[in-house]
Amino acid sequence: MAVRVILVDDHEIMREGMCALLRKCEDIEVVGQAANGRAAVELVEQLDPDVVIMDIGMPNLNGIEATRQMKEQRPALKIMALSTHSDGTIVAKMIKAGASGYMLKESAFSELKEGIGTMLQGQIFLCRHISKVVFSDYINMLTNPKAAESDGLSSREREVLQLVSEGHTTKEIAKILHLSPKTVDSHREHIMEKLGIRNVAGLTKYAMREGLTTP
Repeated sequence: MAVRVILVDDHEIMREGMCALLRKCEDIEVVGQAANGRAAVELVEQLDPDVVIMDIGMPNLNGIEATRQMKEQRPALKIMALSTHSDGTIVAKMIKAGASGYMLKESAFSELKEGIGTMLQGQIFLCRHISKVVFSDYINMLTNPKAAESDGLSSREREVLQLVSEGHTTKEIAKILHLSPKTVDSHREHIMEKLGIRNVAGLTKYAMREGLTTP
């Protein structure tokens, strides 16, 4: 039986190129595509795939939060991050969210095929470059424990933070997340208090640094 795959990337040309390569594999079937994390979460509910190949820097809902939501719905789902980000902090956040693999977009297609097989065997797969980054950051964490501290934001607060940093108004965010404007404002206040940031410009810089949104 073919492995059912969903591709998630906000660049159509990237999705189509990946789809063309995967269609050459007899044991892999691309069953769906999505341009942002929120659409991908809905697609996973509808199609119940075996594997999701996920970009990280996407509008509306980034790959980290989308991964977390997908794993809550489908714990057995295997998610491969396919990104331009090689920063160890972002890699760690993606794995912590539930991804079973992490690759750079510059990696060879043969590595992606190997990675899908590794994930389906219940193991974590990291491309060669990311393996080196993770090892280096692990050593840094051992020598500097503060480097591993969390910012304390909840999953919902991270969703609000991304949408704020993308320039959405309170009413727009409320509509997207199915919340009241008052609740959105409350989340915004809590975010600012936890991060010690008092303006949207500061929140935007933080979100970009953490990989929650793109420039």
